[in-house]
Amino acid sequence: MADALNPSAAAAPRRLRGVIAAQRDVSVSMRLLEIDLEAEAAFAPGQFCMLNLTESSAMVLGRPLSIFALAGRRLRLLYKTVGKGTRRFAAAGPGVPVSFLGPLGVPFPPRDDGGSSLVLAGGVGLPPLLAWRRAYGGPGDLFCFGGRDGADVPWELLPEPWRVSQDLPGGTPAGREALVGTVVDLARSLLDATPSAAAPSRILSCGPLPMLRAAAALAAERGMECLVSVEERMGCGYGVCRGCVVPLAGGGHLASCTEGPVLDAGRIDWKRFGADAGGEGGAR
Repeated sequence: MADALNPSAAAAPRRLRGVIAAQRDVSVSMRLLEIDLEAEAAFAPGQFCMLNLTESSAMVLGRPLSIFALAGRRLRLLYKTVGKGTRRFAAAGPGVPVSFLGPLGVPFPPRDDGGSSLVLAGGVGLPPLLAWRRAYGGPGDLFCFGGRDGADVPWELLPEPWRVSQDLPGGTPAGREALVGTVVDLARSLLDATPSAAAPSRILSCGPLPMLRAAAALAAERGMECLVSVEERMGCGYGVCRGCVVPLAGGGHLASCTEGPVLDAGRIDWKRFGADAGGEGGAR
């Protein structure tokens, strides 16, 4: 069954029950979680959900996870085990009940007919951009993923035309190639090798804050539009707790859960963004 993508607009959120169908490792750091919801739902690329366990296992706050795919009632999520909440997800087996609130947030926009896109994903910033490629990707787009090393890369999810970079050498499977460096290093090399008439006109990016900052700088250097999906820690997912605010250029803040997570990079004050957390954004 095809993904229930809603390319025209952000899909309306729903509260649904579900059960874990399966989960498995797709790299040394990432797990693919599959959930059967009680009813069908739709989403737009870049939207996320708030996921929680239920009954006696319920956490005080759900965890925000980007939607990788949603076909009928089958929801697929990609996550890293980084804290108490995701460790509890990782320990849950088939049949464990969950609660789902979503889809939430501002998605990536449809393909711009005026030009192609350079897509940069890092870590668990991959799901919204995988969904964007399925919905809108065209032959002129460039798709790049960056991992720590070969073991950190979910190779099975990245068929051609995805290009891959690794911060460290080693672990690249036979038959695949990876540039040793950052995903922005990879992007720069691809842009330099692309004729100006065919060069992408915008960057779409999701991943750790340092990567987003570097993507925004590359876009400014090359005169490109840049849209980023920020990975801020979220408490409620719908703008009440104000725990996921992003500083704006010129002053003020916005809530990334309702006014994002997809934002125009030019709106963000990159010097202030993440300063209170040592330069690192939250993990979804």
